[in-house]
Amino acid sequence: QVQLVESGGGSVQSGGSLRLSCAASGNTYSTYCMGWFRRAPGKEREGVAVINSSGTTNYADSVKGRFTISQDSAKKTFYLQMNSLKPEDTAMYYCAISPRWWLLSLRGYDYTYWGQGTQVTVSS
Repeated sequence: QVQLVESGGGSVQSGGSLRLSCAASGNTYSTYCMGWFRRAPGKEREGVAVINSSGTTNYADSVKGRFTISQDSAKKTFYLQMNSLKPEDTAMYYCAISPRWWLLSLRGYDYTYWGQGTQVTVSS
């Protein structure tokens, strides 16, 4: 079992920034793919950014150039730095982890363990 806990969500104005954190504990993988996902009201879950244990990243087109995913392997903590936020970024944000490190997938079904989510609200 792997436990994931997100933090850092909140309310900001358009153009603002937030940094989300995801702390992993339990039987974490030595090689992994860790992703950030979001779900806005009335919309399907969307993959936002992914990083694997080698540090390779993958981003959704909607956030490229604005969001940055990173990790502190020693702390087993992952981050999503979100800049130039837009109202359409408003959603519940989740982190998830998979042992299939090679996939760099933005598809939720490729992930095994999920956090409870943290809310991000961007006002215009």
